[in-house]
Amino acid sequence: MRIISGKLKGKSVAFIKTAATRPLKDSVKENIFNIIAHSNLLNINLKNSNILDLYSGIGSFGLECISRGAKKVTFVELNRNVAQILKKNLLTLSINDKAKIINGKVIDFLNKKQPEKFDIFFLDPPFSDDRFIEELKLIKLKKIYKNNHIIIIHREKRSSDNFTKLLKPIINKEYGRSKIIFSKFLD
Repeated sequence: MRIISGKLKGKSVAFIKTAATRPLKDSVKENIFNIIAHSNLLNINLKNSNILDLYSGIGSFGLECISRGAKKVTFVELNRNVAQILKKNLLTLSINDKAKIINGKVIDFLNKKQPEKFDIFFLDPPFSDDRFIEELKLIKLKKIYKNNHIIIIHREKRSSDNFTKLLKPIINKEYGRSKIIFSKFLD
């Protein structure tokens, strides 16, 4: 696994692949960043953005964001061993000053008072998990998003999550067994 673009382009990223984890494929990650950078439907600038990477795993999305100029990434990962690999990646890449790792449940993190707002949210929950919809509702309730924000969700292609009263879909793309949903919160 590697960083695709930016100041860390080509750098290797340590990862673990278990039954509980599935790192974001480089080809899918590259397509996500191409859409962020070039789509006229999204009005978001990755540079200097504040990113919330939920279910971050080894952090491949957030690490790529930092490489491409994001101001800060907050990673939330439940698995302690995976969070340790993420911490190692941040140290190896010398970018730990632009990141914060929360080792715990996403819901616990969101239930704490959040003083900051985020520009970009990336959610990559386990494909069999639909609790993330309640977490999206909590993000909206707490208004921890900026007016100009984007939510990117990685799901299994056959999943049928219902976001109709919560999110406004902007772009949906499928890559192999993955589905990437770009959306915003409804007003």
